[in-house]
Amino acid sequence: LQSFLVTLLLFICTCTYVKMKAPRLVDPYRTGLRGMFWKAARIGERLSPWVAASCLIMAFYTLFGA
Repeated sequence: LQSFLVTLLLFICTCTYVKMKAPRLVDPYRTGLRGMFWKAARIGERLSPWVAASCLIMAFYTLFGA
């Protein structure tokens, strides 16, 4: 479960970063994989404080907890 959560958080953060740097790669009108990138970027934009807190918690848990 921990690996899945880390992968999901990294995917959300990466999609948000790519949307900020190259918005043409993340298209809201696409379906499939590029549409999923847009949805993940939208989650990262709207819930950024929660995503950032989750990344910090997972980082501390990965370094010191497990």
